Amino acid sequence: MNKKAPVLELKNVYRSFKQGSQTLQVLREVNLELEKGEVVALIGPSGSGKSTLLQLAGLLEKPSKGDIYLDGQNCSRLSDGVRTSLRRDYLGFVYQYHNLLADFDALENVMLPQLIAGVGYKEAADKAKWLLKKMGLEKRIKHRPAELSGGEQQRVAIARALANAPKLLLADEPTGNLDPKTSEVVFAELLNIVKETGLSALVATHNFELADRMDRKVKLEGGKLVDMRAKNFVSEKNFY
Repeated sequence: MNKKAPVLELKNVYRSFKQGSQTLQVLREVNLELEKGEVVALIGPSGSGKSTLLQLAGLLEKPSKGDIYLDGQNCSRLSDGVRTSLRRDYLGFVYQYHNLLADFDALENVMLPQLIAGVGYKEAADKAKWLLKKMGLEKRIKHRPAELSGGEQQRVAIARALANAPKLLLADEPTGNLDPKTSEVVFAELLNIVKETGLSALVATHNFELADRMDRKVKLEGGKLVDMRAKNFVSEKNFY
């Protein structure tokens, strides 16, 4: 892969869905570049296509038209097997709901993606402990999800997403299911570890204050992506 290329690039991407005899156009002419180490907020009202855009960027869906590049490699028409390998090795995902495995403790949840990728047990355990410590959970590593608070569960999910050292983190409302105080704590830890590890991140959020703390903001409007640096947005009311 080309190290000089953007970590993520979307070129003239469209995504539509069939609803009976109708075609629903969710995304149109979407263009986006994410550079190494850049953290970008993706904003827009519910139903604007934020999750669809993240699924396309994460190679979980294919665009109806246009191209998606990871580190300069066009991934739009790769086989499902190659796309699965890229998701495992290149991407990390965090969702609004933690989706932790209930029968495994925090340490095991963070170790599992590493073991699947072929990492040895001790190396996986050491990496999981380091990540959980970074997320402030060093005393909770042997607790199962049901024994953790909502904020702790989400921090485990973030650690799990970073376990295989992805280059790009895709987060869909990662603190949307938390109260404001817990949301602030979890987001601060997420931002710190992303910056420390040099990751790039695309984060969909409804939280204005969190969006303002990222490097820049892009907004979905009528299926198109608008870089908010290019327009005179003067208040939060312009977000929606």
